[in-house]
Parts: sequence; C-alpha cells; structure tokens
Amino acid sequence: MPFAPRDRFDWKLRTRSLPLGRRTLVMGILNITPDSFSDGNRYVSVETAVQHGLRMLDEGADILDLGGESTRPGRHPEVSADKEQERLLPVIEAILRERPDAILSIDTYKASTARVSIEAGAEIVNDISGFQWDEAMARTCAELRCGVVLMHTRGRSEDWRSLPPLMPEEVTPLVTHELATRLREAEAAGVSREHIVLDPGYGFGKSFEENYPLLAHQGELRALDCGLLVGASRKSFLGRRLADLHSGADAPVEARENATVAAHVAAILAGAHIVRVHAVRPMAEAARIADAILEYA
Repeated sequence: MPFAPRDRFDWKLRTRSLPLGRRTLVMGILNITPDSFSDGNRYVSVETAVQHGLRMLDEGADILDLGGESTRPGRHPEVSADKEQERLLPVIEAILRERPDAILSIDTYKASTARVSIEAGAEIVNDISGFQWDEAMARTCAELRCGVVLMHTRGRSEDWRSLPPLMPEEVTPLVTHELATRLREAEAAGVSREHIVLDPGYGFGKSFEENYPLLAHQGELRALDCGLLVGASRKSFLGRRLADLHSGADAPVEARENATVAAHVAAILAGAHIVRVHAVRPMAEAARIADAILEYA
C-alpha cells in the first residue's frame, strides 16, 4: 500500500502561524523536573535548562516543549501550580531573551500555569489531559488564543497499571472517538479548530502492546481533520520490544533512541505533522528522509 501525502494545515499560535504538512516539525522536550522518567534532575537549574534548550534549537528543534511536572507512570505527589510556575517562568524568560523568535510550548494541564506562561511569551499549551483535569483550561486557552495540543489519555498516571486491557482492534477506534469528543468540547468552549493539534497519546493509558495497533492504524486519525503530534520518545513500550536484545530485560531508557527514531518515522509516514523527542538531531535527520519519501506519495 503506498504512503499517502499529509494533509496541510496552518496552525494558529498566539502571535504567529506554523505550516503543517510541508515538512515534519520537531518539538524538543525540556523537562525542568527532578523526576521525569528519561532526564529527571538533569535540567532543574535555570542555567542548565536554558543551555539545553538553546542546544536543541541549534540541533534543529522547531519548538521547545517545557514541562514543570513529571507525568511518568505510577502514583506520585502532584506538583502545585506555584511550584510548576517557579520552575517554568525563569526558563521561558531566559530562552526568549537569547532567542526572541523561539517557539515555546508549555506542557501543563493547569489553567493558571497556562495563562502566566503564555503571558510570559510562550505560544502553545500542550495539555496531556485534553482539557479534562482543569475545568478552567478550555476557557483560558480560548481567551489566550494560543496554540493548543489536546492529547488522549486513559485515566491518570496512577491508574494506568490497573486499566482494563483493550483488544488490538479496539485501540484506534477508542482513541479516535475520544479525541473527537475532546475536539468538540474545545470548540464549544471557544477554541477554534485552527488553533488545535491532536496527540493520540502513545504510552498514556495504553499498555505496552496496545501502542502498536494504534501506530499501525494511526492514519485513521486523519478523519478528525486536524494537525497531528506524536510523542513516543524513549517510552516503555519501545523498551519492552527490545528486551531480547538486552538479556531479557526491557531496554533501559538510554538504549531506546534508535527505537524512538523508528517509531517516529513510522508515525510521520502515517500522517504525523510534529514529533516530540528528547534527542533532536537524530530525529531531525530522520524526518528529512521521511519527508523526502512523502514528496513522492
């Protein structure tokens, strides 16, 4: 079956637009947290966070996604909005001093953090809950007229290990249906579709093997008529598939980079417009090749 050309959109952000579909955009992950699963405690100071953010921009990142709270699997204390903002705001301000044209996204489900971050110069709110965990978030984003990423998740991170399993044929229809609901709710709250990108939420409430049928049938999400962001970087479902190459144990986080690139290339060829990654340069290079293939689709 031949690959299909990507749909094209103009994603409206706070002060500008990004064309989607002409080439893959790379979003670099900047976790300003002590406990993220992949790089926790590496960029907790303003200086180290800013240095890493600037390095990712130099390596080809089109967007930086800043997070002040880990959403790794398992039960852990929720970070207060004040603490989250204390981590984020100095980094936003410092990066924009160095690179005034940088496009910054804020990974938060808290409306108050979204508001102050956008007012500080960020362009995008990336809400892993799809506006479900803070009733003020949809209204806030509508007022701010910023870019929005609505992600699909099943439950909260502490619930993921106890969720009932899905049959392979159930995964993509469930994600499609629930993202369509999130999209309708956002539009009803005043967020226009041209401001919205959707994320199927690989790893978020999907068990290890449930992610693969979603990736195999990701093209069905095109029916939602929105830009698509994919983030599979270094996730545990990739490590599980590599176990036989690592003496039977899941591949550790630092050994999942090649698998990350493979998953994201598959996602691009299945219609993803943006990929969210920890390691920017290898993904930027791989995206160039995937884009070249799609030129002939």
